[in-house]
Amino acid sequence: MRVAVLSGGRSSEHEISLLSGEAVAGGLEAAGHDVTRIKIEKSGAWIIDGRPVAIRPGEGLTCGGDLLSIDVVFPVLHGPFGEDGVTQGTIDTAGLPYAGSDVLASAVCMDKLTLKRLCGFHGIPQVDFVQAFTPGWEEKAKGLEFPLWVKPSRLGSSVGITKVTDPSGLAAAVDEAAGFDPRVIIEANSSGREIECSVLGNREPEASLPGEILTDDEWYDYEAKYTEGRTDIAAPADLDEETTARVRELATQVFTLAGCAGLARCDFFVEEREGAEPRILLNEINTIPGFTRTSVYAKLWEATDLPYPDLCNRLVELAIDRHRSESAHSF
Repeated sequence: MRVAVLSGGRSSEHEISLLSGEAVAGGLEAAGHDVTRIKIEKSGAWIIDGRPVAIRPGEGLTCGGDLLSIDVVFPVLHGPFGEDGVTQGTIDTAGLPYAGSDVLASAVCMDKLTLKRLCGFHGIPQVDFVQAFTPGWEEKAKGLEFPLWVKPSRLGSSVGITKVTDPSGLAAAVDEAAGFDPRVIIEANSSGREIECSVLGNREPEASLPGEILTDDEWYDYEAKYTEGRTDIAAPADLDEETTARVRELATQVFTLAGCAGLARCDFFVEEREGAEPRILLNEINTIPGFTRTSVYAKLWEATDLPYPDLCNRLVELAIDRHRSESAHSF
């Protein structure tokens, strides 16, 4: 296949996306595909080797006025304007197949508040939360047990997150998060182990073996995620057989409820309880997780006997499959 890999983007995760994009491009080439690298600048401009890329609605992408020969697009973009449905809508306008979730699922999963309300409606266990700036939010938040976590609702890589240990720090933390996103979520704490599970598929998704985030830092922040040696991943996680099965089942359930396709990484807290089975709480789901060869998503599939090039190849196949299926409908 002729695959266009999109990386970079307008969000604060621009540099991480470039690393993921180059890794995916290499994986696709190792699988035998012909790759075109498209960089999205922080300004939002799409470029190939310094030349602008344009959208030709219903036909595809152009560069220098010429239509690019592309079978499928592989977005490797993290955060707003890339993982939230905006770029997915652009590719839909161009009429091309693409790896990953569609506009709606991307937007739902990017917004922590919307995802949590959806999952809460379906009875998925998760930590309590409050939306800032809604009526009575301060009193509701102070009614939760501290510490609390204050986050921008539509950002990733732990950017803009503050741990609040007492009520006096709540307002400043909300202001900090609001500097990144007017939608701010305040979450209760979980002392559980951080367990992550990779999901792959369309109508019948499969879950990898779960992994556990191991870090010496107080919490899994931006520096811990992206500084070499600060964090490790136990893949697979040291969980009993029943808990492993429940995590995998819950990951595919959330993937399906949110309408995801292609790939996602589902993150949980697993709380040990004396005399009872562990309590599994949903944290979030990422529709375009970090995608270098050493990123959690790929490492978990490697631990489940799916090598990186084969993983990239499978996602191209899933993109083509979804596009063919959706093209059969007359919207």
